[in-house]
Amino acid sequence: MAQILAIVIFVLMFLLIITEVFERHIITMAAGLLTLILVFGIGMHSPDAMLHTLNFQEIFTAGFWYHSGEAAENASGINWATILFIAGMMVMVEGMGHVGFFRWLCMRIAKLVQYKTLPIFITFMIMSSVLSMFIDSITVILFLAAVTVELAQLLKFNPVPMILAEIFCANLGGAATMCGDPPNIIIGTSLGYSFADFISNTGVIVAFALVITIMYFYIVFRKDLCHNRVKDTTAFPDPKEAIKDQKGFVLSCVIFLCAVVLLVTHAQTGLTVATIGVAVAVVTLLAAGKDALELLKKVDYKTLLFFIGLFIVVGGLEETGVLEVIAGFIGKISGGNVKLMIAIIIWGSAVASAFVDNIPFAATMIPVIKSLAATQGVDLTTLAWALSMGTDIGGSATPIGASANVVGTAVAAKEGYPIGWGKYCKELAPITVIVVLFSMVFIFVRYL
Repeated sequence: MAQILAIVIFVLMFLLIITEVFERHIITMAAGLLTLILVFGIGMHSPDAMLHTLNFQEIFTAGFWYHSGEAAENASGINWATILFIAGMMVMVEGMGHVGFFRWLCMRIAKLVQYKTLPIFITFMIMSSVLSMFIDSITVILFLAAVTVELAQLLKFNPVPMILAEIFCANLGGAATMCGDPPNIIIGTSLGYSFADFISNTGVIVAFALVITIMYFYIVFRKDLCHNRVKDTTAFPDPKEAIKDQKGFVLSCVIFLCAVVLLVTHAQTGLTVATIGVAVAVVTLLAAGKDALELLKKVDYKTLLFFIGLFIVVGGLEETGVLEVIAGFIGKISGGNVKLMIAIIIWGSAVASAFVDNIPFAATMIPVIKSLAATQGVDLTTLAWALSMGTDIGGSATPIGASANVVGTAVAAKEGYPIGWGKYCKELAPITVIVVLFSMVFIFVRYL
C-alpha cells in the first residue's frame, strides 16, 4: 500500500508541475506533506522513515560542515547541503546584480569587440557557458538576454538567434561543474563528488561540446548576424555607467573569486558546499551593509521550498523500495550490458528533461543509479556522468525543459521578440541531439 501511495503522489506531483496549474513550490510542498502523512504515517506506520527523510539530524553532524565525503555516501531524504549551498549562491548573485556587475560585464565585452555583431554573438555564447559554470543559469540568462535586446536595438539586429544560443550555452556550461546546474549540485552532494571531479569529467565533455556548439550556431545564424557595420561607437553607453556602487562592485568581485577558489579547492580544504554557501552568504550580507535586508528579500525562496518538497517525495519512493524496482527494471532491460545501460540513462534523462523539470528527475534517478551500481556491478561514477549530461543538456530541447529556457524566452517576448515552440525547437532540438550523442560516445570511449 505504501508503495502505491508513494507512486500516486509522485505521478500527481509531476503532472501538476507540467501543467503549471499552481506554482511549483506549492505543488511539491503539498506532495511532501501528503508523503509524510499518507506514506510514512498511514502506509508504513514508521516515524523512523519520516525522520530519516526529513534528515534534520544531518545538519548537526560535524561531517555536514567539514569533510563530509563519508556522510554524503549515505545521504537520503532532504539534501540540506544542496538547499544551503543554493541559498548562499542566490544571496551572492543578488549582491553582484545589485551593484551592476553583470550589466557592466556584458557592456564591457561588447565594447572590446567594437560592437560587431558576430564577435558579440560568439563571445556572449562563451560568456554564457563560463558564467553558468559558477552562477545559476537563470541569473546568467536574465542579464544576458536583457543586455542582448538592448544591444540589438542599438545595432539594429534581431536578438532572437543570440538569445537562443545563450540559452543553450548556459545549460551546457552548467553541466561542467558541480555548482553550475541544480541537478549537478544534487548529484555531487548526494554521491560525495567534488568540484574537481565534475571539472575533470563532465567539464571535459562540455569543453569539446562547446566547440561543436559554437560551430553549429555560427553555421545556422551567421547570415542573420554578420550584416551590421558600426562606424561610430561614441553613442553607445560607457560600461562604467552600469556600476551602481564602486566599492560594492569591488567587494562583489572579490567575494565571487573567493567563492570560486573555495569551490575548486573544497576537496582539499575539507570545507563542504554547505559551509561554503553559508560563508558566502554571510560575507555578502556584511558587505551589503544597509542593503542586506533588500538582498534577502530578493532571494528566490520559492525555489528552495520546491527543493525541500521534492526531496521528501523522492524520499517516499526510496523508503518504500520503488526506486530499487525501477533500477532492477533498467538492469533487466539492459541485460547487464553496460553500454545499453548508459544509453538508457543518458537518453532517458535527455528526453524526460526536455518535457519535465530536470531537477526532480535528477533527484529521482540518483537512488536508481546507486542501486544499479550495487546490483549490476557498474561503476557509479560513469552512471553519474551520464545522468548529469542527459539531464543538463536534454532540457535545452524545448522552451519548458529548463528554467533558463523559460526565463530567456520570457525576456525576449517582453521586449517584443516572441519565440514560439516551432522556432525554438527547430533551432535548439538538433544541437541538443548532437551534444547528447557526442556525450554518450565520449563516455563510451573514455570510461568503458
